[in-house]
Amino acid sequence: MDATESEEKMNIMTAEGLAKLQEELQYRKDTEREAIKVKIKEARDMGDLSENAEYDAAKDKQAENEGRIAELEEILKHVQVVDESEINTDVVNVGSYVRLLDVELDEETEYKLVGSIEADSLSGKISNESPVGRAIFHAKVGDTVTVETEAGEFPYKILGISLEPTQKDA
Repeated sequence: MDATESEEKMNIMTAEGLAKLQEELQYRKDTEREAIKVKIKEARDMGDLSENAEYDAAKDKQAENEGRIAELEEILKHVQVVDESEINTDVVNVGSYVRLLDVELDEETEYKLVGSIEADSLSGKISNESPVGRAIFHAKVGDTVTVETEAGEFPYKILGISLEPTQKDA
């Protein structure tokens, strides 16, 4: 593997995101694995495995869990954690909270820019690889950026950059 392949596989995330993935991995390895083993044993004890739906379901659950464990381990092998104490709030970076003005709709919104693995738009976390994330990355307060999507181009103005959320839920 050459250097460019290695860089492509880097998973940028915040310390919070890393902790959540590590917690999920530990849960799946310890708690979930053991629970599935018990279900497989119980299903085996029921007799004929060829027509045992509980056994098939438990084996499917086991395969799903092991697949997710492998996926998490691969992600964690190639993780790059953003040191939030070193984030420069002069420009938008991964780990920054960004207040934006949708110029066309005259609506304000706030997002936290995170790596793609942590993205969760319902929680206000957008990926640095999303159309909005790419447009605002390294922009400064006062800049107007253009977000390019299949539906067209949309202008957003950067109103603020911080390390903490500035908008509180009502």
